Amino acid sequence: MNHEDDAAAGRHDGTTRRADRTPEHTFAALPPARGGSFARTWWGRAWLAALEDGALDGAQVRAGRRLVRAGAVGAVSVRPGRVTAVVRDRDGTGQRADVLLAELSDGQWDRLLNLAVERSGDMAALLDREMPPHLVEDAATAGIDLLPGLGDLEPSCGCGAWDHCGHTAALCYQVARLLDEDPLVLLLLRGRAPRAVLDDLQARGTAAAAPEPAAARPRPDGVDAAQVYAAARPPLPAPPELPAEPGPPPSLDTETPPAAGVDPTALEFLTARAADGAHRMLSEALNGSTDASAELTAGQDAVRLAAGLAGTPRAFRTAVGQRLAAGSGRSREALASAVRAWRYGGAAALSVLEDEWEVEGEMSVRARSALASAWEDDERPVLRSRGNRWTAVGTSCQLRLGRDGRWWPYRKERGRWVPAGDATGDPATALATALSCADGDGDGDESTGADAR
Repeated sequence: MNHEDDAAAGRHDGTTRRADRTPEHTFAALPPARGGSFARTWWGRAWLAALEDGALDGAQVRAGRRLVRAGAVGAVSVRPGRVTAVVRDRDGTGQRADVLLAELSDGQWDRLLNLAVERSGDMAALLDREMPPHLVEDAATAGIDLLPGLGDLEPSCGCGAWDHCGHTAALCYQVARLLDEDPLVLLLLRGRAPRAVLDDLQARGTAAAAPEPAAARPRPDGVDAAQVYAAARPPLPAPPELPAEPGPPPSLDTETPPAAGVDPTALEFLTARAADGAHRMLSEALNGSTDASAELTAGQDAVRLAAGLAGTPRAFRTAVGQRLAAGSGRSREALASAVRAWRYGGAAALSVLEDEWEVEGEMSVRARSALASAWEDDERPVLRSRGNRWTAVGTSCQLRLGRDGRWWPYRKERGRWVPAGDATGDPATALATALSCADGDGDGDESTGADAR
């Protein structure tokens, strides 16, 4: 296929592109990529997975990584269906590299934008220049592949290579860095300028929210509540202001002895936690947000309560902690590990600690891509995998993959795997965090039978 002839004709994979609708954006050359992975976001990693899984020659992919780390990729020009840059070899010779990606048809754009309007969260994410996972998944179900898949990134290079060479691979890695900063670059590659897409999206959202003309609506029985609300006199009072702190719980220190089996100190603790929860929910309501993770299981809520014991008297903390451990089916040590995980990331971090699951499908592709690009060949640790856990051989450190695609650092303490830090999108960063605080307890081999549960 002669890609230059395609560009001159304004066509790629049968998609017509009129000259007066051909936007283009040129990004200045980025500085050399020093260490770590090339993509921090899930959409950047999905882009790289299309390159790394589709290239026939892995050596050329690695050569591309080296060129990006050396700062050999010049300014990147992005236009519908094509991304272009000059990539310089080590001897200074420049080669024009192009990567082509099929544009979406007008019908596909129409379905994609309607899907985004149906989910207010997806629409808000796009307007904030983020790529919502649900939109990509819903679009794929509807037959619209927004992100490239295996074999979708078509290379063309002045060096004459017929498959991906080091120059086109370097360009793909550079584009992944651009997508990390602004995923709407992908919209331009798929055929439309991001500003035009956002304007169209806002117009559709406004039209969807507009009330139906009164003449077109059936007349209901009774009175229109919206009219009653609008005509309310006097006006409704302003929403309450958020108190600076939760209200104090009632004191149960009375002369009346408690009933059998009732612990006044534990009740005071629970009422204090309830006041904290009420204060948080009021804050969310006044800010127009909700906490989707508020619905907890009994086991998760026991960990949440145990995490709130900090600052209470030691004897009380020990007694309540024992009851929470027993009630949630955990040992005291397991509850302590769970509390540590909770403080790092709530219910999501607790799931990473206690649940082991098989990484399959698209998640597996993204995980392999992230691990392959996180280190240079001479720096890559030996990792032994089991489910969503990768143990660094010869260390007491481990990586765990959460269901949201983030990597969690773990280390072994007294034969038990415990969380060692916050989650990150880069496995190299997560492992470095675990190594920096490893205590050298064991070699991290899960075959010893030690487990976090």
